Amino acid sequence: MTRTADQPPIAGTAARAATSDVELLIGGMTCASCAARVEKKLNRMAGVTATVNYATEKAKVNHPADIQVADLIAVVEKTGYTAEEPAPPAPEPQETGQAPEDPELAAHRQRLTVSALLAVPVVLLSMIPALQFDDWQWLALTLASPVVVWGGLPFHRAAFTNARHGTATMDTLISMGTLAAFGWSLWALFLGDAGMAGMRDDFEFTVARTDGASQIYLEVASGVVTFILLGRYLEARAKRRAGAALRALMELGAKDVSVLRDGRETRVPVDRLAVGDRFVVRPGEKIATDGTVVEGTSAVDAAMLTGESVPVDVTVGDAVTGATVNAGGRLVVEATRIGADTRLARMAKLVEDAQNGKAEVQRLADRVSAVFVPTVIVLAVAAFGAWLGITDDTVAAFTAAVAVLIIACPCALGLATPTALMVGTGRGAQLGILIKGPEVLESTRRVDTVVLDKTGTVTTGRMALQGVYVAEGTDEEQVLRLAGAVEHASEHPVARAVAAGAEERLGRLPEVEGFENVPGRGVRGRVEGREVAVGRLYDALPPVLARAREEAERDGRTAVVVGWDGAARGVVAVADAVKETSAEAVRELRALGLAPVLLTGDNRTVAEAVAEAVGIDQVIAEVLPEDKVEAVRRLQREGRCVAMVGDGVNDAAALATADLGLAMGTGTDAAIEAGDLTLVRGDLRVAADAIRLSRRTLTVIKGNLVWAFGYNVAALPLAAAGLLNPMIAGAAMAFSSVFVVTNSLRLRTFR
Repeated sequence: MTRTADQPPIAGTAARAATSDVELLIGGMTCASCAARVEKKLNRMAGVTATVNYATEKAKVNHPADIQVADLIAVVEKTGYTAEEPAPPAPEPQETGQAPEDPELAAHRQRLTVSALLAVPVVLLSMIPALQFDDWQWLALTLASPVVVWGGLPFHRAAFTNARHGTATMDTLISMGTLAAFGWSLWALFLGDAGMAGMRDDFEFTVARTDGASQIYLEVASGVVTFILLGRYLEARAKRRAGAALRALMELGAKDVSVLRDGRETRVPVDRLAVGDRFVVRPGEKIATDGTVVEGTSAVDAAMLTGESVPVDVTVGDAVTGATVNAGGRLVVEATRIGADTRLARMAKLVEDAQNGKAEVQRLADRVSAVFVPTVIVLAVAAFGAWLGITDDTVAAFTAAVAVLIIACPCALGLATPTALMVGTGRGAQLGILIKGPEVLESTRRVDTVVLDKTGTVTTGRMALQGVYVAEGTDEEQVLRLAGAVEHASEHPVARAVAAGAEERLGRLPEVEGFENVPGRGVRGRVEGREVAVGRLYDALPPVLARAREEAERDGRTAVVVGWDGAARGVVAVADAVKETSAEAVRELRALGLAPVLLTGDNRTVAEAVAEAVGIDQVIAEVLPEDKVEAVRRLQREGRCVAMVGDGVNDAAALATADLGLAMGTGTDAAIEAGDLTLVRGDLRVAADAIRLSRRTLTVIKGNLVWAFGYNVAALPLAAAGLLNPMIAGAAMAFSSVFVVTNSLRLRTFR
């Protein structure tokens, strides 16, 4: 589970010790201040760098080789929490038609259900005098006791553990508040006047002056526990929904596969596949792992992985991706990547890393949460003293202090960023957009210029037939058929484009005899009894063909002359075709306030033709691969915040240099590693979607933080001023966290 990354020695110093990365599952955290404390304790260890995420309940730790994982776990346990390395994936259970329920969620619901059934009668009896019969208070005590003791046990246990370690968390506030209310009620019932027959109690939304000996707070003690249990349950359920996209992504893969061994098919679990194995994929089956088609043709549906709804045709030699679905004929595939190296596994790792990261705004919230609980306890004591000094009313002072303890909630602060990040990155994965980390979100807000690599990004990266021009008295179909037949025997990219275009328009092509390649000039051969030549084998052209060739080359196309029996008969033009969606993508990027720039190593004529076709005004052409970085830096020196979209090895450095790098997932591994966002589909429109999703996620995060800060800033003075009954305070506190998580879940509907 650990990965060692030796760091190179720094000149003039001793080589640094090797470090390892490990991921730990942290148990027992109940609020953001818990996460902050675990993180602080781990970071105090020499050479350790840790990030603890409350929403995902995970710690990412980089530690020196001389510190063992057991040492890290021991530190977490000494802090009062549990830690363990994630278990390897368990075997899939048999299909039952129903997903297994999360045990933690089931336990939450059971505790909530029992507490609610007992607390509701207590709250109704306490709030509605008409329901209060003689000795009703003893029934209320009977019902409230298990709620406070058993229902609130997780809070009391956590508060006790924290106290042993000299710390305080949200659980400390809840436990102190509810036990204080319950203890006061016991004193009033057994030692005061509240236990007398005929006692009546009126519920007040604000602090009221009463005789302390006759005042009980059983509805506060049981109601607050129930409200907070409800909040925790809704929060846990929402967090599970927030992480559903990542779980779905990780579960996409096939579970078993038909491997060809000694000419026979053998069904084996997919984890027993090895690189080089050949396996059979029948129509409707998932492709088990990344590989290359060695037999058969089909259409592959990658919608689950990329969001692309149209199946892609594949044939021998084409690469296919694990977890996509064979929608057509039988395929035999040779495995090229397995396990953690597959595209699906790397996608899931990217998403998980992003969800475990922290944006800068979240670090501020964590710092606030770390000092928040002690501050609230001091404020509660101050409120008690102030009320007691001003009013000389112990009941009013006690009520205000309990309200302050209960309404304070750093949970919303802790959940504001990670829940939005979980949902946003998960939704992005469903749409074929992989966001590498939370810091990327800030970059998308500032970007004002987008640099687009031409080949493979704006264009298909493959030559395609663009036009056929013929001399007088010559048939266009005949020119294309004869040219296609000869070019079909050549491996040159231009030849393949001519042959593919001819086959697409005319169907099966005739056979060629006596094929000959003339280096640097073209090809020739005998087709249908004619000596056909294609390329630059004719010096003299009829005026109509000469003009056609000039126009094609002026438009950035490659023109080849076709002739037979010694005379030029036509001109065929091919070019790197512009993707059908590129023009629409450029319009969408402009609508986001981004100025598009085309960057290419091609000659200016070709670049300007492509730019005109898609609606780009600024072109940087004839740039060597190593100069692409300087082109990006030049734009940055002009004061622009630059996003770069590319797919090749020669784009990797420019992607890393840009303020925001968007790598086409159909490109090279180097480009994908260098990018901040990976677009799984080769569709440039996804770049606009990625920026919109990132900006929307950032907006939700900021909205959550405004609410979380604003809630505490407004609620604490109200509670201290005696304007909130403790039970109302408990309900408000519970639902502040629910609001933050629910607000984040709106990102699931992003289109």
